[in-house]
Amino acid sequence: MNSWLYGIYAIILAIVSIFTGEIVTFVMLGFILISLQNILSTLKKLVEVNQSKK
Repeated sequence: MNSWLYGIYAIILAIVSIFTGEIVTFVMLGFILISLQNILSTLKKLVEVNQSKK
């Protein structure tokens, strides 16, 4: 996925969390999204390294 798509998801979640009053949930989901993005980028780098060794 593109990074701008994550931005759209974050904006939608922010609007919903403001209306429902779940600001803490929004922050926690943001941390989860950031950590998953970091894991994905690390895995992509590992795949590239393994493919270049073949």
